[in-house]
Amino acid sequence: MFGLDKKDTRLLILVAILVALAPFLLNPFPEGSAMAQFNAGYPDLMQRFVIFGIFAIGFNILFGLTGYLSFGHAAFLGVGSYAAIWMMKLLTMNVIPAIFVSVIVAGIFSLAVGWISLRRSGIYFSILTLAFAQMSYSLAYSVLTPITGGETGLQPKVNDPRVLDGALAEGATPKANLFGLEMGSSFEWSVGGWLFTFNAGYYLAAVVMLIAFYMSIRIFRSPFGMMLRAVKSNQQRLNYTGLNAKPYTLAAFVISGMYAGLAGGLMVAMDTQVGAERMFWTASGEVVLMSILGGVGTLIGPVLGAGAIKYMENILSKINKEILHQWFAFMPDGIEDILVSLVYPFIGKGWHLTLGIIFMLVVIFLPGGLVEGGQRVARLFKRKKPAEDGPDGKTTPAE
Repeated sequence: MFGLDKKDTRLLILVAILVALAPFLLNPFPEGSAMAQFNAGYPDLMQRFVIFGIFAIGFNILFGLTGYLSFGHAAFLGVGSYAAIWMMKLLTMNVIPAIFVSVIVAGIFSLAVGWISLRRSGIYFSILTLAFAQMSYSLAYSVLTPITGGETGLQPKVNDPRVLDGALAEGATPKANLFGLEMGSSFEWSVGGWLFTFNAGYYLAAVVMLIAFYMSIRIFRSPFGMMLRAVKSNQQRLNYTGLNAKPYTLAAFVISGMYAGLAGGLMVAMDTQVGAERMFWTASGEVVLMSILGGVGTLIGPVLGAGAIKYMENILSKINKEILHQWFAFMPDGIEDILVSLVYPFIGKGWHLTLGIIFMLVVIFLPGGLVEGGQRVARLFKRKKPAEDGPDGKTTPAE
């Protein structure tokens, strides 16, 4: 199916089902219940799941296949975002041109950065990419203020040209849309105590993510992907065979940058506000964590890692002491206060501490990330095949 073998086809179908049913799967608890705090089925967070999943998929093509660790991928995310917002300001609020241009501009920028950075390998390559990202952030924050908006950022305004759009009605504000369908439009379905939200922007981003995921599978299984694995395995030995690895690594770098640009364009399509903070080094570090947490070099691992980090960032960070007191209200007052004091440092503003502990445990006990953890659990439940018996009911030895 679509040029994939059965295993990859099943994986693609599984991801498609999970993405389609996300509004149900991420809302397991009724509204108003004590556990509703852990529901993640609202549009903004679901959009972040799939957009950062695309970002991590692209990063994994570079890091997972070639072993080149980039600390500056947020630069391509930011460049893609700025390209998209300018398309919305100058051309149209339709998200298609914005997304398309964000990929192209990010690809051109990553070609320039990669051509210079790939002259070195190892930690020197990583530092070069970090330097480019920080220079890009500084330029966007100060020097290029007329283009980037500086610290205030950019957003569509009523008086922008938008040559392909008609004049807005009096008092109307420009909104991102797909041929008239606004990205913020949602349909809510109430069933019993549950409230499910189906958002147009989420499903657009989800379709794009599925396409990006399919393309990553094809890259992983292609001869090009095999060549990238050879680079990761032993680039020096590959050079001894007479093959020049640089064109392959540069191509992987550009493809990875285009994925980042695509994620940046989608971020603008969902939220038409762009700032230089998207290019800061912490954003680059975040995508590294996503890939390692999910499983470097695996297909679905980066998506799982992106979902896990964004879930903790948006759910655990919102739990405060009042919520904890509600959870432990059934305990005696003294014990309740002790439990709240013990748990609170790991949630709310301290959610990074929880992330750090989880990351340490994964690196130490699950080097293959969440994917390896899932495989171990699957092996525990996998039934052992019974030995082949002979006609008399006894095991026949091999000859």
